[in-house]
Amino acid sequence: MAMCGIASRRKSELLIKEGHVNVNGVRVNDMGVIIDEDKDKVTVDGKLIAPATKEIYILLYKPRGYVSSCEDDRGRKTVLDLVKIKSRVYPVGRLDYTSEGLMILTNNGEMANRLTHPKYKIKKTYKVTTTGITTDEQIEEMENGVIIDDKKTLPAVIDVIKEENAKLTFDITIKEGRNRQVRKMVEAIGGEVHRLVRVTQGPLTIKGLKPGQFRELTLKEVTELKKACGLFTVE
Repeated sequence: MAMCGIASRRKSELLIKEGHVNVNGVRVNDMGVIIDEDKDKVTVDGKLIAPATKEIYILLYKPRGYVSSCEDDRGRKTVLDLVKIKSRVYPVGRLDYTSEGLMILTNNGEMANRLTHPKYKIKKTYKVTTTGITTDEQIEEMENGVIIDDKKTLPAVIDVIKEENAKLTFDITIKEGRNRQVRKMVEAIGGEVHRLVRVTQGPLTIKGLKPGQFRELTLKEVTELKKACGLFTVE
């Protein structure tokens, strides 16, 4: 299902558990079902699916005020409202409604899974503007790891950019992708985030794009991305 561009691996598992998937007309709830692509017919909610013929990779500068999902039960605009292409793609990971910056969209479910799985430790850098951070000790605390959601974060790298009008702006690089992680890290040391922009993910950078703009990845970028998450193979 992930190879067909239906959803990420995790979302595909949920669809199977909820009974949306049939193989040769029989509903399946077991993740271990093995199929023959040449013989078996797989449907999701009655729609026949097949492997995507082309892998698609989109780099988007997500602006504030958009939800980083395919749809929203509150009727808010999603990142798919920005990416106008014929093929179906899915956002990789999440950025908060009020956050902005680099997002990858793809129909490669395995790539999406690896980019978000903590096992692969894909680096992400955020430019953050805050108030309430006034000491070097607070910065060091975030770098060494803070407790959020009852678990300590992995070490981070922080580069201070400027301090102006009681606001501190810095770049922070992390290897995790926990829910609202950077915001929670800042809050854990007594600060408040005023702006958060993801500027890099793995080998990719948002440089050259303005909020709302997107482009397809180059072949070189796709290769570098696959290397970063262990998917690169020599053909």
